[in-house]
Amino acid sequence: MKTKVVLAYSGGLDTSFCIPYLTREKDMEVHTLLVNTGGFTPQEVTALSEKALKLGAVTHKTIDIRDDYYARCIRYLIFGNVLKNNTYPLSVSSERAFQAMTVTRYAKEIGAEAIAHGSTGAGNDQVRFDYFVHVLAPEMRLTAPIRELKISRREEINYLSGLGFDFPVEKAKYSINQGLWGTSIGGAETLTSMGELPEEAYPVPCTKTGTETLVIGFTKGEPKSLNGKDMPPLELISRLHLMAAPYGIGRDVHVGDTIVGLKGRIGFEAAAPLILIKAHHLLEKHVLGKWQLYWKEQLSNWYGMMLHEAQYLDPVMRNIETFLENTQERVTGEVGVRLYPRTFTLTGSKSPYDLMDAAFGDYGEGTPAFSGSDVEGFTRIISLPVTIWQSHEDKQ
Repeated sequence: MKTKVVLAYSGGLDTSFCIPYLTREKDMEVHTLLVNTGGFTPQEVTALSEKALKLGAVTHKTIDIRDDYYARCIRYLIFGNVLKNNTYPLSVSSERAFQAMTVTRYAKEIGAEAIAHGSTGAGNDQVRFDYFVHVLAPEMRLTAPIRELKISRREEINYLSGLGFDFPVEKAKYSINQGLWGTSIGGAETLTSMGELPEEAYPVPCTKTGTETLVIGFTKGEPKSLNGKDMPPLELISRLHLMAAPYGIGRDVHVGDTIVGLKGRIGFEAAAPLILIKAHHLLEKHVLGKWQLYWKEQLSNWYGMMLHEAQYLDPVMRNIETFLENTQERVTGEVGVRLYPRTFTLTGSKSPYDLMDAAFGDYGEGTPAFSGSDVEGFTRIISLPVTIWQSHEDKQ
């Protein structure tokens, strides 16, 4: 009897290769699952379903988890202003956790004995998929053909071509992962420390010129309106992407430490995430106290690192989420944004909770909250510990 395996399927070269390979070379009954985290149009979902069946999958299913992904992950990345190494909005690493959990749950539902993924043996994704299977379904057999075969993309294309399946070489030049929270792009240029991705590597062409302004409204930390129109966060993220990405906004290259110990370099395109995080952070600087901002930054960096390294299910993550959510009670207001080719600026913010309150004074100009003599006494007291320390300098 054939082993029933669920393949985490994206429609790219690696997972396309896995279908006929597992079917023909491993004599397995392949059931493909596309977990939609926001990177596919309805037309693409239909086309990828047909493609999976044509490649030899016994069944194919698509599960749309965008709402769950936003509610359980993306909003916390916004609350925490999470940018890995102050650069990368965790576009792929956040998705993989939810894709892996969904694949594992589906495999158990249909009574599969094994789970397969198309990760290579040198990246983070293999760890992420393996981790969630080990935690949630330790009885499942794991297989990763690309990792096990140590096969090149050129060899994958040749294998598919030999079976009569056409996969354009140019399409396989870049490894592209699109999703709700941005797109990652890997290619020859990112394998070395010097070199930039060419224009054609980015999914959204840079076509807009000039400038335009927009206003993003936040309610308790969540983006809830765009240019005065209320809308669900998922719709807002999508619309913001359509407005800003054609300016070439949100493009950058992330350099960081991988889970497997290597330094890695990856390009990305994430207009909406970067604008939302920066706008949210500006609003927070107006409505939160300095120690709230300080501890948020510490815990948010930790949260981002843990998520990046597959540790989403660690209970400390729920503790940090509780803290982050509590800090958002007053993060309500609007932020102005101006878009330009390749960049954007924040034009200001307004909030009923703004701590930059003229009733207490104007910084650098004057204040009714304290007097000059108050400051003189204050500085004498706060300088006292260091004054005492300095008085003993000549005793060393």
